[in-house]
Amino acid sequence: MIGSLRGIVLDRAIGGEVLVEVGGVGYRVSVPSGSVAALEPGGPVFLFTHLVVREDAMSLYGFSDRDQRDTFEALMGATGVGPKLALAILSVHSPSALRRAVLEGDLDALTLVPGVGKRTAQRLMIELAAKLGAATPDPVGVEGGPSARAEVRAALEGLGYGAEEVRYVLDTLPIDGPVEILLKDALKLLATERAPRPALSGNGKSRA
Repeated sequence: MIGSLRGIVLDRAIGGEVLVEVGGVGYRVSVPSGSVAALEPGGPVFLFTHLVVREDAMSLYGFSDRDQRDTFEALMGATGVGPKLALAILSVHSPSALRRAVLEGDLDALTLVPGVGKRTAQRLMIELAAKLGAATPDPVGVEGGPSARAEVRAALEGLGYGAEEVRYVLDTLPIDGPVEILLKDALKLLATERAPRPALSGNGKSRA
């Protein structure tokens, strides 16, 4: 099995495929979409890889670190999860964010992945808890209601923030805390991200 590649990036595609040349041979490798931008054509690259062999094809999947590859392989072991869905999940969530979602029973986080509905998310929560070394997920808060992070997510979505903005903020916030404080901190972060940058004059200084 091909466990890693070290070579030069020859080409890349928006869809998440890169062409890596190793010793004169070009390997087509599918990577999480978030990794594509860092793989500049002509630049060096090292990827941990997982080879999927089927009757009609061999597909190579690449990852920037071992944790990504291990999480990909754990996802592949879940019922109904093939390599494409596993890669789609890692394109939306980092391994640490995925483990946190499983620990918190955050179904909404999993449904951000295209093709994952509520029912699939519920099944994945149970299976991934053991595979990712997490405790059995509890999709509700300690008093029987939604978890604090789930309430913050719902509040931000209700205010019109997009899925990418909400995911970014939740990945930045502390793991737990009072809903009011978490929401206040989330809004501060979003306000900072949306704040307009000062225009630059020709000499590189901001205009008054």
